[in-house]
Amino acid sequence: MKFHPAPSALALAAVIALAACGKKESAPAAPGAAAPAAATPAAAAGGVEAAKKWIDSEFQPSVLSKEDQLKELEWFIAAAKPFVGMEINVLSETIPTHEYEAKVLAKAFFEITGIKVNHQLLGEGEVVQAVQTQMQTNRNLYDAYINDSDLIGTHSRLQSAVNLTDWMAGDGKDVTLPTLDIKDFIGASFTTGPDGKLYQLPDQQFANLYWFRKDWFDKPELKAKFKAKYGYELGVPVNWSAYEDIAKFFSEDVKTIDGKRIYGHMDYGKRAPDLGWRMTDAWLSMAGASSKGLPNGRPIDEWGIRMPEGSCNPQGASVSRGGETNGPASVYAIAKWDEWLRKYAPPGAADYDFYQSLPALAQGNVAQQIFWYTAFTASMVAPKKDGNNTVDDAGMPLWRMAPSPKGSYWQDGMKLGYQDAGSWTLFKSTPVDRRKAAWLYAQFVVSKTVDTKKSHTGLTFIRDSTVRHASFTERAPKLGGLVEFYRSPDRVMWTPTGVNVPDYPKLAQLWWQQIGDVNSGAFTPQKAMDRLAEEMDLVMARMQEADEKAKTYGGCGPRLNKPVAASEWLGKPDGPKAKLANEKPKGVTMAYEEIVKRWAEKK
Repeated sequence: MKFHPAPSALALAAVIALAACGKKESAPAAPGAAAPAAATPAAAAGGVEAAKKWIDSEFQPSVLSKEDQLKELEWFIAAAKPFVGMEINVLSETIPTHEYEAKVLAKAFFEITGIKVNHQLLGEGEVVQAVQTQMQTNRNLYDAYINDSDLIGTHSRLQSAVNLTDWMAGDGKDVTLPTLDIKDFIGASFTTGPDGKLYQLPDQQFANLYWFRKDWFDKPELKAKFKAKYGYELGVPVNWSAYEDIAKFFSEDVKTIDGKRIYGHMDYGKRAPDLGWRMTDAWLSMAGASSKGLPNGRPIDEWGIRMPEGSCNPQGASVSRGGETNGPASVYAIAKWDEWLRKYAPPGAADYDFYQSLPALAQGNVAQQIFWYTAFTASMVAPKKDGNNTVDDAGMPLWRMAPSPKGSYWQDGMKLGYQDAGSWTLFKSTPVDRRKAAWLYAQFVVSKTVDTKKSHTGLTFIRDSTVRHASFTERAPKLGGLVEFYRSPDRVMWTPTGVNVPDYPKLAQLWWQQIGDVNSGAFTPQKAMDRLAEEMDLVMARMQEADEKAKTYGGCGPRLNKPVAASEWLGKPDGPKAKLANEKPKGVTMAYEEIVKRWAEKK
């Protein structure tokens, strides 16, 4: 998921200039970037006393006792000795979790270890640009990055990123935290390549779930009116048919609550880059356009790209090559997005981009949203005085989050939604000593010593032990279902882009341009997806040529199937799904309380 606009020319010029001169000093500041953590030589390498101070003053609560926190920090102090006085540069996108790291944890790390960290914050587009530039030039722009695990297919193929499994057992063994506990990371499977090796270390995660106004859904008069019209209970929609019925009900039947015009759906449709990740963030798999399998469908993933189990070579996106990007389930997904946006969302929503759509829920005039990122939980529990109309006078949420409804093509065993996993990534182009120092910092900010407090700040869980901590049991009622979701085993059904996508930056940019033509009316959903699938195959054909000639993708580049008639693939085992005779079965709902009970029973 990309939370920020395309990189500014000035910021990109700074990145490219740094690559050209090959400097290893502080990275250039970009407009709007947070200042590096303040530090003074006198504060450096405070060692055990500094560690004790931070444990008492900042690193509470923690899943570790204070004694075990100190033991963990003593390990960092010892491991950092060869690098005392070094100044390193790391880069991440600008979200509250990373702001906390840049402003608080970088300072703590310096005072405890003597390694100064310039933790720079930029827009996600600028982060991807810097990552691409470092991969293409082999110049050390930054010593480590936090970038989306959506690039796992890219990193595991281009041979530029460090294989962390081998690093932790080899050159990086002396700087790998004994208590890192990879099994505790709930997103480790997202950052594992086709070879079974770990390429990225999760730093923050958030899911894309269903959001609804529980106070409205609980109104007896609305429940009675809905059941009389549709024949089933008003509740959390289990399928897209119910979501559509509820959207229509609130927009066309209810219309107003407390004198305010309300709507049954919220989304956006402007032809802009953020429309691309609106779709690649698993919208097609929510509809049912992929194969079964977790964390991603095999042979067909949620982008519609085909790659057989046991292979690392994508075979195509078009139905004619065995893919599903332009299959009936994918076309259904795009058609429903377009239909609901026009019929049931507030006026003008079709012309909004992602950033313009954000304030809508807090205004308190939307009943539900099928595509909502939990990264915004903190803003949605802000007090009324801050303009948030979705909490009561005591600050308790009037809304809840729940599992994403399933499209009519969805089947048991498939992923159900998207989960962003911003993850630490090291590159071979970074000198080993600087890479080791950066790896120490990366582990520090995800360590059990600090992770519970960091998670209370950003609400972007990465550790199972953290989400089960007693402090989150206490806070759970104020977070609208976030804690219950992350404690449930169902969380594994929400996953990032996976290994079928061979080069995320090259393929992702194709989506918004084609799907934007649906919103403009220039093309039907079928035509737009036909064009998108064809473009994806053309780009992958060029990747195949480069890989066959020079092993650009390490032998794991695409090997496209020859196109055949769509009928040879549609409806076949492990092929794209054939068109359903009825794409709108009867709606099904479930009481929110029943969902929470089910999650608790599954633990």
